[in-house]
Amino acid sequence: QVQLLESGGGLVQAGGSLRLSCAASGRTFTTYDKGWFRQAPGKERELVAAIRWTGSSTYYADSVKGRFTISYDNAKNTMNLQMNSLKPEDTAVYYCAARELGYVTLTGGYRYWGQGTQVTVSS
Repeated sequence: QVQLLESGGGLVQAGGSLRLSCAASGRTFTTYDKGWFRQAPGKERELVAAIRWTGSSTYYADSVKGRFTISYDNAKNTMNLQMNSLKPEDTAVYYCAARELGYVTLTGGYRYWGQGTQVTVSS
C-alpha cells in the first residue's frame, strides 16, 4: 500500500503561482494512476488533474485547463501540480490521490489519499 504526503500549499495573491508536491512512501508510486483533487468549503471534492501511470495521458478539469500542469518525477517518486494564474476560486484543500491500474478513464477509482494541503488565493 502506498502512503501519500502533500506539500507546497500556502497563501498567494491572485495571478500568482504555487507548486504542490506529493511524495509517496511504502511502495513505488510508479505503477499507479495519480490525481489531484480539491475541496472548497461547502463544496464537493472535485478532480482537478490526473495522469496515467505511463504518463501517456492526462486529465484536467475545465476550470484549470491552461493554468495547471500535472507531472510525475519517477526518480523522486513524486507527483507535482504546477498552478499558475491562480484565482480566488482556486482556494481549497488540495489532495493527492492514487489508484491501481485497469480503469478506462482517469476520473474515478482513487483509493489512496494524502492528508491535504491548504491553498488560499487572495483577491
